[in-house]
Amino acid sequence: MKLFRLSLASLLSRKSNALLTIFAIAISVMLLLGVERVSQQTRAGFANTISGTDLIVGARSGSVNLLLYSVFHIGNPTANVSWQTYEHFANHPQVEWSVPIALGDSVRGFPVVATEPHYFDYFRYARQQSLAFAEGQAFGREEAVLGAQVARQLGLTVGSELVVAHGTGSVSFHEHDDHPLIISGVLERTGTPVDQAIFIGLRDLDIMHGGHGHDHENDHDHEHHEHSHDHDHDHEHHEHSHDHDHDHDHEHHEHSHDHEHNHVHEAESASVQPPIPGISAFLVGLQSRPRAVFMQREINTYRDEPLTAIMPGSTLQELWRTLSGFETALSIVSGFVLLTGLIGMLATLLASLRERRREMAVLRAIGAGPKTIFSLLVSEAVFLTAIGIAVGVGLLYGLILALAPWIQTSFGIVVELGTISPEEWQRMGIVLAASFVISCIPAWRAYRNSLADGLSMRF
Repeated sequence: MKLFRLSLASLLSRKSNALLTIFAIAISVMLLLGVERVSQQTRAGFANTISGTDLIVGARSGSVNLLLYSVFHIGNPTANVSWQTYEHFANHPQVEWSVPIALGDSVRGFPVVATEPHYFDYFRYARQQSLAFAEGQAFGREEAVLGAQVARQLGLTVGSELVVAHGTGSVSFHEHDDHPLIISGVLERTGTPVDQAIFIGLRDLDIMHGGHGHDHENDHDHEHHEHSHDHDHDHEHHEHSHDHDHDHDHEHHEHSHDHEHNHVHEAESASVQPPIPGISAFLVGLQSRPRAVFMQREINTYRDEPLTAIMPGSTLQELWRTLSGFETALSIVSGFVLLTGLIGMLATLLASLRERRREMAVLRAIGAGPKTIFSLLVSEAVFLTAIGIAVGVGLLYGLILALAPWIQTSFGIVVELGTISPEEWQRMGIVLAASFVISCIPAWRAYRNSLADGLSMRF
């Protein structure tokens, strides 16, 4: 305890040097821990972005690029997937559900995702968590759904009007103001890129870009025409049967044939007039997850159109392997910054030894042994480092509080305060141990100084 009070008194007598040393170590520790924390939370955030989707299918491109633009809304697709191809795989016996998405538009920098309303039923994030509405409901015709961050930042609520702009930039020179949308719902916060997205219908996107949209009235008229045609045909068939007195089996055969013909005719009409000619990608959920590898191979070798199918989990691992070099580089840079801070502390202690020789000699004269002198200098260095670590942690938490909203808005990454992780405790322990080792150098020199050298003045 006496040694601690003596070290504190000695440091207070050299406030300027002590404060500079503490500040240098604090900045180093903040960078060292900050790189680790951002890396871990970014990795966790990416892993929680999508769950329960077995395959993501898009035009032929790199797997990481497909994952980035379809899930994280970063970048652009190389080409579109035709609606006929989407229908082909959506009706595949192994496919349980599929969700088409089309990208390319935005609202004040927030990406617009055109899809179908059942997107909100099948999309999962984190550990199979479903999307939930904070208010309102899924979109209908000429309606839109907002992510939580979009609604908060743009100040929009259910019933507000929204105008979509062409392109993905924050500044657009062409807006689809001839086709405004009404907000029908706002999603709960998820901590994923869903929070920064705006969801609209595929038909609305097609109309905005000059398509026909294949609206509900045309569907209704088409069905009514077919119904009238079928009714007339049945009436003629009935009269023909009455006149020629055909048997019951022949009537049943013709009725089945007419039903199959009408079904094929309706399917052909639906394929001729899709909600949109092409989509950017589509998400797939399979009947059996172990069949994902075989389904992926079938899609990748599809002859009618060049496609790429990826499994989100394995592609995320590939993405992190790509980014591991940047993580390592950041860790090395922060390590060198820490080393610079510790070397600065060593230089300060060595520079102060010459000025403190008389102080050491006085301590030796009043009974302090060489071990006490050694322990005094080591304890000063460790004490400075401990304060620097505490200040560094405080700076890190302060920066997280200040910059977390901006990081989430700009990059879609949620950085939370949380508690200090075991890895962070380990890094702080390494810093403390390094300061102890470095402080042994000036402590050993002080230990070797003789009493006569300390009592004689040198000019």
